Amino acid sequence: MNILDKIVIDKRKDVDLRKNLIPTSQLEQSVLFSRDTISLAHKLKNSTSGIIAEHKRRSPSKSIINNSLNTQDVASGYEDAGVCGMSVLTDGKYFGGSLDDLLTARASCNLPLLRKEFIIDEYQILEAKAYGADVILLIAAILTREEIKQYSEFAQSLNLNVLLEIHNEEELHKSVMPSLDMLGVNNRNLKTFEVSLETSKSLSSMIPDDFVKVSESGISNVSAIKELQPYGYKGFLIGENFMKTDNPGVSAKEFIKELEK
Repeated sequence: MNILDKIVIDKRKDVDLRKNLIPTSQLEQSVLFSRDTISLAHKLKNSTSGIIAEHKRRSPSKSIINNSLNTQDVASGYEDAGVCGMSVLTDGKYFGGSLDDLLTARASCNLPLLRKEFIIDEYQILEAKAYGADVILLIAAILTREEIKQYSEFAQSLNLNVLLEIHNEEELHKSVMPSLDMLGVNNRNLKTFEVSLETSKSLSSMIPDDFVKVSESGISNVSAIKELQPYGYKGFLIGENFMKTDNPGVSAKEFIKELEK
């Protein structure tokens, strides 16, 4: 059993527990449920940097990244740096995140927020909307084509953008459908945790131009982005690179300045 299988098993238990605690009617009555969302896809299309900066305390591959920062400072720092959007990890067990992090980020900035989560139930999409997200992540490796269609259409009915993450050609072919806004290529092999930008390069020509192309994982310097831009990538998800510093916002600002030289 690989790490992704373990995460999904734990996630099903976690979601069942939360469903019993907070009914969907309560989520739909939350103050943030009726707010107008911001399109990350639109922002990326019109950006010169395309940076989606992440809030991540730890990960299964890297253990603790940064436990000492508060979400409010990270979110306002990223906004000040001029990033296109912010990704917020909400998984507790493996990444040290929570829905409260999403709520705090929403209160601290006006960036499009991506709920970075292992979505296996429509309930989590309602949560994303109720806690202030603008975008949800769907991971092709853990979903069937029918589930991708169901969840992406449901998200769009709530005016949420959908970023679908793929790791290989097989996942790409089963996933392409009109209810997606962005296609993200994860350069990390989830079974071995090895990272290679070649994954993004080799899959780029197979991604239809209707979707905003996003490259995820292993982007730790400006040269990686410059290497990927000619392949049509408009978005670049950067997590550990900023979070492992004492001031992610300042790191992001310096990175973007360097990128736009």
